[in-house]
Amino acid sequence: MKKAYYITQMGTLERKGNTLFFVNENEKRPIPINSTSEVHCFKPVSLTSGAIRLLSEKNVPVHFYNKYGYYRGSYMPAEGQISGTVVIKQAEHYLNPEKRLFIARQFVEGIKASMVAFLKSQRADYKPIAEITVEGSSPAELMGVESQLWQEFYSIYATLLKYFDFSGRNRRPPRDEVNAMISYGNSVLYGIALSEIRKTYLHPAISFLHEPLERRYSLALDVADIFKPITVFRVILRLVNRRQIREEHFERDLGVMLNREGLKVFLSELNDELGKRVLHPRFRRKVSIRYLIRLEGYSLVKHFFGDREYKSLRAWW
Repeated sequence: MKKAYYITQMGTLERKGNTLFFVNENEKRPIPINSTSEVHCFKPVSLTSGAIRLLSEKNVPVHFYNKYGYYRGSYMPAEGQISGTVVIKQAEHYLNPEKRLFIARQFVEGIKASMVAFLKSQRADYKPIAEITVEGSSPAELMGVESQLWQEFYSIYATLLKYFDFSGRNRRPPRDEVNAMISYGNSVLYGIALSEIRKTYLHPAISFLHEPLERRYSLALDVADIFKPITVFRVILRLVNRRQIREEHFERDLGVMLNREGLKVFLSELNDELGKRVLHPRFRRKVSIRYLIRLEGYSLVKHFFGDREYKSLRAWW
């Protein structure tokens, strides 16, 4: 399985022969392009024309984030896996209100199930979330249910953290350490979901729960939300309660952000979590959590063609 590559310094991506290098005034470091799924840049990084050609040949996207961890954009190679037939079917399901609502409800059910699974693993009280019924006559109403689920989840999650205060979600910019980590984690998960969706023939801008808007790949938002409780929030809790992330790993200006050392610790742990392998109940073999994100895309494709009704992930670990 290919892995994400993270860059936490300013510099340039350039090509020499068939090798991609990250270069700045301090170092020239080769990047294993053949085993890299995508590159994530958390500082300003330039791409030479040679690097762009190599990234295109290897079909490796590059995602860019600002200093607070917010997604800014991507260099996306020309789509190597594209199917007009799949995109037409996907669009048909979006344009049909009943079909769209079914998929949107499945996404919210998946989010709820992931929250419950995470809280169960922590022996926390998950009943306030389990008791929320996922109902709505429109995607907007289901978004309201999702918001209710997150509010309950944040409230319970705050009681699990031993060393940082967390009184709910804030952003743009984050005003505390936990929100800073949530912002970084959510953005990286969005980038990874985008990378995985591109491998499934789906169009990443045609979504079902979130409204498709210009300049964002909203299907990646739909899919990534299912995985946030069991990846991003699990990693944050582990790092905080084990004191692997401490006050000295953050910086402040208008908001709070991870410094370079904190970012390295956080990204390493998140990458390990996404690479964690779990026994798939249907396939009877172990697959990585990252691969489960791609499987959501494959499941949607099967649903669009009537092969198998879509049921979003119900986390079991």
